[in-house]
Amino acid sequence: MKFNCKEDIIQLTPLWKGERFDDGRPKVPDDILARIKKTTIEEMWAPLVRLGYNYQHETSLKRSNPNVPTVVGRAVTAHYMPTRPDLAGYLMEYGHKEEGRKGNFNQWPLEDLQKDDFIVIDMFGKVRNGCAWGGNLTTLIYTKTGVGGMTWGGVRDLDQIVGIEGSQFYYKGYDPTPFREAMLVGINVPIQVGEAVCMPGDVVLGTEAGIIFVPAHLAETCVIDAEKTHVRDIFGFQRLHEGKYTAAQIDSAWELCMWEDFAEWFPVAPEAEEYRHLDFTEELDNARKGIIPGRPVVQGEGETTRW
Repeated sequence: MKFNCKEDIIQLTPLWKGERFDDGRPKVPDDILARIKKTTIEEMWAPLVRLGYNYQHETSLKRSNPNVPTVVGRAVTAHYMPTRPDLAGYLMEYGHKEEGRKGNFNQWPLEDLQKDDFIVIDMFGKVRNGCAWGGNLTTLIYTKTGVGGMTWGGVRDLDQIVGIEGSQFYYKGYDPTPFREAMLVGINVPIQVGEAVCMPGDVVLGTEAGIIFVPAHLAETCVIDAEKTHVRDIFGFQRLHEGKYTAAQIDSAWELCMWEDFAEWFPVAPEAEEYRHLDFTEELDNARKGIIPGRPVVQGEGETTRW
């Protein structure tokens, strides 16, 4: 076996067609990260669910810094299990002798972190004696990434972690005990944190509400969908304040007159300026054809599809 095996990472992420890091992780472009950072979990969640990705978010987490409302980064994953002496002994010896790693299992995934990485570890829910990070390692993580990380386990030295200005760390629980009785079995492998599945290279969006993992190959598709939802919400809130439409109209599939109203508002409204790279031609054309999302569309005798 190898920790952080490039060939395995490429094999497990075949739908990603763009640039990769030296270790094989998908490298979602910086501009997509910046756009995702302006979205919400709900806005990113909706297109993922429509595409069949139902286990991408976890909201039962604590966070270290309420003054940092949103973070985004590229996932580096680490998988831990309870210690089994024979396996743990072999893995420790292998890592030290064959891969030149130093220190303990909780330090190894941090060795190659770089800017905008977001370390995500599956500590199998272990809090007591499962605190992989304290003040020292969280300082190291933030120094390398400029973001932070999350553990499905515990943290210690919470007073020190809170003091790392600009960072954000998500965690399951706090305990003063250190890292014990756990062994690292994989770096940049598929992991589960709570009810969510995370892959190396996923875009991690963290907000006050929790965390969502966006598959690299869907990042651009999902952020376009999220931005469309966001700017439509801006329009909808404005029209609700004006009393032009009811909440039922805004929350339902829009009627043609509403789409035409939006089409006139979108090119000139100051609030929509940063979203003018979006193209709503298809939505407007479908509204003119009477095609409503989720309703049957008859294509021919005996044929029905949904748009």
